[in-house]
Amino acid sequence: MSASMDVTRPLPGAAFGAVVRLAQPLSVAMPDGLPQALAEAGGLLLVPDAHPISRAPELLARLSRLFGPEVEDYRHLPTGRHMVHESQPEIYLVTNTVPGARPPPARPQPPLTTDGRLPVQYPHRKGWHTDQSYRRPPPDISLFYAVTPADRSRGQTLFASGILAYEALPAALKARVETLQGLHAQPGTGRGRKEALAGQTPRPFAPHERSQPQPVVRVHPVTGQRALYLCEYGQMDWFDGPFVGMQPGPHGDGAALLDELMAHYTQPRFVYVHEWSAGDLLVWDNRCLVHAATWYDAEKEQRLMWRTTVRGNPGPIYAGERRSWIAREAAV
Repeated sequence: MSASMDVTRPLPGAAFGAVVRLAQPLSVAMPDGLPQALAEAGGLLLVPDAHPISRAPELLARLSRLFGPEVEDYRHLPTGRHMVHESQPEIYLVTNTVPGARPPPARPQPPLTTDGRLPVQYPHRKGWHTDQSYRRPPPDISLFYAVTPADRSRGQTLFASGILAYEALPAALKARVETLQGLHAQPGTGRGRKEALAGQTPRPFAPHERSQPQPVVRVHPVTGQRALYLCEYGQMDWFDGPFVGMQPGPHGDGAALLDELMAHYTQPRFVYVHEWSAGDLLVWDNRCLVHAATWYDAEKEQRLMWRTTVRGNPGPIYAGERRSWIAREAAV
């Protein structure tokens, strides 16, 4: 049974996205119109009051399957088991409530803009990325559910529209990046900008950890729209990249271009800031958005969020590729 829904575009304070209000709880019916709504909204949906997911986490996995044929199973990845939901292995825990969890990002310096606003634009705001861009083929959709969010004034999630940013590029810059490829690096392989600036030598790669080239301008396989597709500090290769065929390193021509593109991409006019309430569900399209997390007080607050990742339609440029992140001896 399909649930009817009311869709309001765009998201409050943004130029893209939509709020989806369901006529029936997810425990009663699945809203199978969500994928179309996501495409029409430019890649970002907010479904408020999705509280049944907290009581029945399998609903989040079922909902995720509306968006693609495969939902990541974290039992088959080198993910600490303590970061995977105990009964629903498709759910990754984004939290500070378990030992060894990743801490929240640092506060920007200064913590506010000159007019007293939350910083969103790179390089004042760092951490902008799209999920698992260091994989080929990369994933399509992420779903993120708030079980126990931090205070609404902290722990926000920021989104920037690659579609709007691409459309607003000056003609000369648009032509320059049209066929360019970025080199995306897996976090933890020591190839981020921080390591490059510190003069560190990255550890040897395992074959399935190699940095992966991705188009800077990506054509969406559903809508046909062009969008910028790149990340910044920690998820680009700053030793052999950040761009294929350009001067590498943190001080080269490639670095200057990436800084220019990311500053353009994350202008406030292209950004949505989500302040979380318990029961909020966000669905975003990694093929046309980047996102970033903000600081919260992990010593005083507990935050528990559930994430799923959907793959299956990256576009024709990836047709027939074996999965880059799976060791060959374990590939199926």
